Parts: sequence; structure tokens; C-alpha cells
Amino acid sequence: MKKSIVMAMTALVLASCGANKQTLTTPAIEDFNYTVEQFADLQILRYRVPEIEQLSLQQQELLYYLTEAALQGRDILYDQNGKYNLAIRQVLEAIYTDPKQDKTSADFKALELYLKRVWVSNGIHHHYGGDKFVPTFSQNYFETAVKALPTEKLPLRDGETVDTLLATLVPVIFDPTVDAKRVNQEAGADLVLTSACNYYDGVTQVEAEDFYAKMKVKNDPEPISYGLNSKLVKKDGVVQEEVYKVGGLYSAALEKVVYWLEKAKAVAENDQQRGAIQKLIDFNQTGNLKTFDEYAILWVEDTASTIDFVNGFTETYGDPLGMKASWESLINFKNVEASKRTTIISDNAQWFENHSPVANEFKKEKVKGVTAKVITAAMLGGDCYPTSPIGINLPNANWIRAAHGSKSVTIENLTEAYDQASHGNGFRDEFAWSKTELDWMNTHEMQTDNLHTDLHECLGHGSGKLLPGVDADALKAYGATIEEARADLFGLYFMADPMMQKLGLLTNPDAYKAQYYSYFMNGLMTQLTRIEPGKNIEESHMRNRQLIANWVLQKSATDKAVELRVRDGKTYVVINDYKLVQKHLGELLAEIQRIKSTGDYAAAQKIVEDYAVKVDPKLHAEVLARYEKLKIAPYKGFVNPVYKASFDKNGKFTGLSIDYTEGYAEQHLRYSRDYSPLTVKH
Repeated sequence: MKKSIVMAMTALVLASCGANKQTLTTPAIEDFNYTVEQFADLQILRYRVPEIEQLSLQQQELLYYLTEAALQGRDILYDQNGKYNLAIRQVLEAIYTDPKQDKTSADFKALELYLKRVWVSNGIHHHYGGDKFVPTFSQNYFETAVKALPTEKLPLRDGETVDTLLATLVPVIFDPTVDAKRVNQEAGADLVLTSACNYYDGVTQVEAEDFYAKMKVKNDPEPISYGLNSKLVKKDGVVQEEVYKVGGLYSAALEKVVYWLEKAKAVAENDQQRGAIQKLIDFNQTGNLKTFDEYAILWVEDTASTIDFVNGFTETYGDPLGMKASWESLINFKNVEASKRTTIISDNAQWFENHSPVANEFKKEKVKGVTAKVITAAMLGGDCYPTSPIGINLPNANWIRAAHGSKSVTIENLTEAYDQASHGNGFRDEFAWSKTELDWMNTHEMQTDNLHTDLHECLGHGSGKLLPGVDADALKAYGATIEEARADLFGLYFMADPMMQKLGLLTNPDAYKAQYYSYFMNGLMTQLTRIEPGKNIEESHMRNRQLIANWVLQKSATDKAVELRVRDGKTYVVINDYKLVQKHLGELLAEIQRIKSTGDYAAAQKIVEDYAVKVDPKLHAEVLARYEKLKIAPYKGFVNPVYKASFDKNGKFTGLSIDYTEGYAEQHLRYSRDYSPLTVKH
């Protein structure tokens, strides 16, 4: 790393941290204010970080450095989500903070709402649905506001004027036909050319698929995840990669990530963790995907460390071809008490594999290295911020899972925040068929939600195998939906198994019914609150849930295991036979695993298009109308806690403090000020 960068970053640490030792405290649940604010379809929450005060001084120091590394990749994700996102964010924030603006005007308030949505989505497209936001401030207002700003506040590159900047940004913001979808999954379209994500430039879907097909080695036992950390471009007629690495694409951000990882390595808990961090540093410096696999193996085999992390190019949902990974980070530590249940699950992984309803030829003969734990999130970054998953299973490479295992986590302090924020909002009362289902959900849903996440991440993603010679990318754009359905089905099927009681994971034999009912209610009805009228379902997780619920509903046409029933003009999900539902879930799991194991693209396409995509417009309108009356936001996002480190006069770390009071806009403006290495500076 350049000496000037190291010196600057060191100065930042010493300047931003006090010299006196500070303490950590965790507010009690009843004293904690989970809700920050609500706008559009979003509710912004805070999350507690319980038991952080029990970490040792060394662990606190490690945690702090990893949280700083987590924040340095924010700009990368914005740019991956769309080539104009960074410039748009910088312009919007400049207008928002301009003291000359009339903050009471309708246009300013509309711009504020638009900016808040951009912050949630790390760009101008909805974080979940993928459609471009429609601004409700006028184009004239925007252009006038931009022209009134000092030029040093604008992202003007060499030779660029305010007029040329506006000529570029105005169509992107205001023309609904320009960059309409971040990720397009419409069958028959060129998914690359019609997607606004910034993983490709000047290439078609066929060119991209051909480029990577030529790189793959047939029957390679350790296949490299080609394309994971690069942008594919065409220059002078030649298709080529721009690799994310120090000295390559996103260098300014990755240099800072590496700086903080180096500091984390120096205070690692053990040699295994230290080696994994060093390999991640090596990968960021070289961009070598073989090094990434070496890192992933070291990381998955580190089961002794209390502090853990995800940092880098990980999930491929943002790429229409499912190959290129977005930047994300999650810093966490183990919840020892809650992890007892995940230890039980992972210790019995072979039993679950052996008793899965899938064909024996698709099962793993020996399940290796499945480790599971419940974690406490300490910092969310990149594609985990401000919206986050509640469970993760990594690494994604199938061969590493088979040979070395995988790590599964359930993020219980986030599910706690969701649960606490939902109390008394009237949602279950509106959509539950009867008091019976309502009582089950009120009593058991948080427990069964966490258990389903455990089973999904630990066993579902880690189960099954590809047959020899099957390409891991054979299902192409349908791969993500099939994989999520596979993991969900595994968890749902075993949720109702008597083994749950034998292992002590569920004490009430009917508790699983809370999960079944809430899952089918969501998959068939209530997740439609996230879809705009007239739209189909495109996001992979939503497709997965509708696929499962709708397939079982259609399968139940004669036996009535599940049905939609109308009462007093309102539609409800009714489950008449829960054990029969489990049987159907097992049948679907067997087919989904067959599709995955054999790489049956035609079957994947058919089952997804038939069951997962289309929306009943009449039912959709009804659900939206009922939901609107509740005044509930269908999506949740988070504000991170603020950490401050203390150092003595010799630069030795002396402690960490945590602050939960930072506001939503305040946090994003601070991040843009302090963690924006890729934005234009003057």
C-alpha cells in the first residue's frame, strides 16, 4: 500500500478516537428504542448488540478494525448497482445539505424522500424489486438546484461542465425508459443489455456467457468462480475483464479495506483467523480467484474464533446471469447460549441428509464440516446495509462445501429487532384465518422463524450434491431461485418432523404450524405488498416463496391440504391438513434437488415461470388495499451503531464505546463524508 495512504489512515484513527478508556453497555429490550423512522415502503430500525461488553479487550480491538473495513466498501456497491449511482448520490446530498434550499417546499421534501430511498437501495433502483424509483420532484427544480451549487460540491470530472453533468444524469433520473430495471429476469430478453447493473459494459448476454464458457475446464474438481470479482467490458471490439483489486477497478476503496484488515490481522484471535485475514488481503491485492478459494477454505475451517466476518465480493443476486458478486460485509460475534441449538443441528447433519425425501443419488454420502452458530451482528456493510439477511450460509462454491464444509449463521439480534418493532401493528390480525392460527404465530413464530433460518442456512444450502460433470452455473438466471427454494424446502420439511422434539429444538409438537401458516400466508398473499400493481415477481427470494406456496396450493387442488378461502369479501389462506402439506413439501424438495443435481435448465425454467412469477391481479389489489389500511412498511432497514475506540498516548488500544442514537440521514451523510473513496473529490 502507498505510504501516504497508510499515514493518512493512521492519522484518521488517532484523530477520531478519544484518549480515555470507554465502556460498553447493552440496553435492556424494554428500554431500547428500535424504531428510527418510516417513509415510503420502509421502516428504519436500530438493533442492539447484546453481550458486546463481555468481549475481551483484544476482541474489542479486532471488532473495531473489522467494522472500519466493513464501511470502506460502500461506494463499491453503489457503483456495481448502476454506473451513475455515485454521481447521483453526491448531487442529491449536495442539494439536501445546501443551506440556501427552502426545506419546507414540496420539491425539497420530495427530493429528501427520493434520497432516503437511494440510501436504502445503494442506488436509484428498489433494493428488492429492482425497479427504478420515480422522482416526485420536478426536473426543473432539480436542474435549478444543481446549477445553484458551488462546482466543488459536484462530481465534475476533468473537462466536464454542469451542463454536461445534467445532460447525463437527468435522463437516468427522470426518463422511465432509461435503466428501468437494475436486474431484469424477463424470459426472452437479453438479460445483460436490459439490466442497469454495472457488471457489464458493451457486451450482450450471449457474449458474456460465451466468454466465461471458454474459461471453464470441463469436470474440474475445483472449479473457479469465474467472473466473481470483475466487470466484463468490450474495448476496441474485444471482450475483456476489469478486475476488482488494488491497482485495478475499485482500487481506492480496496486499499482502505486492506489497511483495516492489516490492523485486524495484527490482533487476530488465533493463527487460523490470522491466516484467513491474510489470504483475504492477498485476494484484494491480486484479484486472483484461486486465492479467493484458498481464503474461503481457511475461513470456513476457522470454527474456534468468537469474532467473525464477511468482507468482499460474495453474493450474485445482483447479476442477471448469477455470476458476478456484489460487495458486502457483516461483522459479528458468537451468541454462545443461542448457538447451542445450531450445534445440535450441525451435529446431526448426516441424519437429516440421510432422511431427506430426495433420491439417494442426489444425497451426500458423507456430510463434511457443517458448522452452525447464532451470531450477534455488530456492523452491516455493503449489500448487507441498510437491509440485511437474517441468515447466511457460506462459502457459495459447491466444491468447497463438499470438500471442506460450510458456515451457517442465524443473526438473532436482527430478528429480535424485527419482532420487537412488529408488536401490535395489526398485521397478523388482518390476514390470519382464525384465532387458532393467530395464537400459534403469536406464541411460536419467533422461535420457529429462527429455527427455519437455522435449517435453511445450515442444512438446506449444505445438503445434496451435483452429479459429476454438472456445471454449477447450469441453471443460469434461474439458479438463485432454485437454490433458495431448495434451502427453504429442506427447512420446512424437517420443521414438522418428530426429530425436532427428540432433539429439543421444539418443545411443542404443534409449534411448526406457526411457521407453515405464516410461510404460506406470505408466499401466497402478503409478500405481494412488495410488488407494484401490474408487475410480476422478479426477485429470487420472493419467487422462491411463491413457487413453494403456489406449487403446494395447486398440488392440493383435490386433497385440499391448502386452499384460499373467501370470508366476508376477504381472502385467507386455510391449511386443512398440516401433515399432508409436509408430504407435498417433500415431493417438491425431491424435484427441486433433482433439477439442481442434474443441471436441468429446462425444468428449472418451467417450474419457476409456471409457479413463481405471475401475480393474480385481483388478489393483488385486495392484499394491497387491506395492507394500506394498516399503515405498515413492508420492508425494514437498519441504522448501524456507532463505535468509538480509545487509545493511550502511545497508540495502544484501551477500549471501545457504542452509541445507538445516530439518526438515519445523519448516518448516511457521515458515511458519505468519511467512507467515500470512489466519489469525485475537488
